[in-house]
Amino acid sequence: MYKRIAVIMAIISAVLVNCACVEQEENISWVTLKDIARSLENQPPMNVGFDIDDTVLFSSPGYYYGRQKYSPGNKAFTIMEEFWNEMNNGLDKFSIPKECARKLIELHKKRGDSIYFITARTKTKTESVTELLVKTFKLENPQKVIFTGFSLGENLKIKPIKENKIKIFYGDADSDIEAALEAGIRAIRIMRAVNSTNKSMPQNGSFGEEVLVNSEY
Repeated sequence: MYKRIAVIMAIISAVLVNCACVEQEENISWVTLKDIARSLENQPPMNVGFDIDDTVLFSSPGYYYGRQKYSPGNKAFTIMEEFWNEMNNGLDKFSIPKECARKLIELHKKRGDSIYFITARTKTKTESVTELLVKTFKLENPQKVIFTGFSLGENLKIKPIKENKIKIFYGDADSDIEAALEAGIRAIRIMRAVNSTNKSMPQNGSFGEEVLVNSEY
């Protein structure tokens, strides 16, 4: 009898979770690449911004390596200068460009938009990230990557978004969306891949922002 009750409760729970997920997805402002292109018709060239990790690059291989090498079992490696020197100067050769990013960047290149990359990675004396992004996405007249670092309680991406007069910002993290909204510009969410090493999975659409369909790839 108790087993039967447990099974029934499990079924009810699964149904409720599924309904909640469906309702949540229905409330998301989904957009396609074509939707974005149409929304930009007849608009002059503008400055657009992209986050890097989990937005334009699936960079988990480098972060996985860093964690295993510098701080197995915890995130202490993310405050270690040694890790960031490696990450910003070579580990992105193992990063995989996201297909949604390729298509978005091509869209903006064709429009003549200026593309900026703003990342919360820690700044290092040298970096090869800019060069890699230029080659990967075939950028002309590229801007150097802006490294803001991370500060608890302060969103450091707001300032460069404003300073560079960026009109649209694409990012996977809640902090990316918050920065764009705080700067008073259009925010478009890029979905984080489920196998990302960054397991603090954001809730897509939680700020009422647009979310690009199939952008986890």
